[in-house]
Amino acid sequence: MKSIDPADFKVTAPIQLSEIPTNLFNKASDDDKEEKLEKVQEKLSALQDVMYAHNRYGVLICLQGMDTSGKDSLIREVFKEFNPRGVVVHSFKTPNSTELEHDYLWRHYLALPEKGKFAVFNRTHYENVLVTRVHPEYILNENLPGIEKVDDIKPDFWENRMEQIKNFEKHIYQNGTIVLKFYFHLSKEEQRKRLLRRLENMEHHWKFSPGDLKEREYWEQYMQYYEEAINKTATENAPWYIVPADDKEMARYIVAKIIWEEMQKLTDIQVPDLEEKVKANFAMYKEQLSKE
Repeated sequence: MKSIDPADFKVTAPIQLSEIPTNLFNKASDDDKEEKLEKVQEKLSALQDVMYAHNRYGVLICLQGMDTSGKDSLIREVFKEFNPRGVVVHSFKTPNSTELEHDYLWRHYLALPEKGKFAVFNRTHYENVLVTRVHPEYILNENLPGIEKVDDIKPDFWENRMEQIKNFEKHIYQNGTIVLKFYFHLSKEEQRKRLLRRLENMEHHWKFSPGDLKEREYWEQYMQYYEEAINKTATENAPWYIVPADDKEMARYIVAKIIWEEMQKLTDIQVPDLEEKVKANFAMYKEQLSKE
C-alpha cells in the first residue's frame, strides 16, 4: 500500500471541495489497511505514555464531517490502544441552557486537554460557523447584543466569528496545545448508501434519525460553508487536513498516520530524567525496600 504523506491532505492554499476526491481508490485490502492501522495505534499509544510523563503538551484532535462520515467509528478504532487516562472524547451537541449563558467558545475551553493528554472533539467549535450558517435562527438562542432577528446577522458576523476561532486556536497553541483538524470528505452518494444501511440493518436502527434526511436537503450549503471555513481558518499552528471518507478503513489509517507523523515533529517529547540526588540514592532505596 502506498505510504501516506500528511502533506497530500494538508490545506496550505485555498481549496475547492468539489475538486477533491472522496475516495483514494487504493488497491489495498481491508486486512492490509487494518494491519497498517494497528501498527500506528501501538506507536501512538506508546507516544501518549511518554507525553503523559513529559507533561508539557496537550493534543486536540478536531473531527468534522457530514452525518455518517465515520467520525464515531474512527474514534473507536484509532484510539482504542490508548491508556484510558490518556484520551478524552467530547461530542458537542446543541448547547444546553447553561452553555447558552456563556459565549459560544466557553464549553470548548472547558473541554481542552490537560497536559500530557489527547482530547478528541467529535463535532467541534466549527459547528458555530457551519450549522448556524445553514440555520441562522439558532444564533438567536445565544441572546447576543444587537441581534433580535435573523436579518440582524450580517456577513461580517461570520467573518468576525471565524477570526475569533482562529484567535482561540492560536491562543491554545501558544500555551502548549497541539491542534490538528480533520474534515471527513464524504460524497453525497456514499452518505445515501450509509443511511440506507442504517434502515436495512436492525442493529443500526438506533443510529438513524429523520433529521439526517432533512439535513441532506442542505448539502450544497454545507459544502459551501465547510469550504469557506476551512479556507479561512487553515493555519500552520492549527492545520486542516481533508480526508477522503468514502472508504472508512482508509480514512482511519490516514488520520492515525497524520497524527503520528505530525507528533514526530515535537522532538523534545521524552521521559523526564530523575533528579541526580534521587538517582544517587537508588541503592539506599533498594536496600530499604528489601528489608520490608
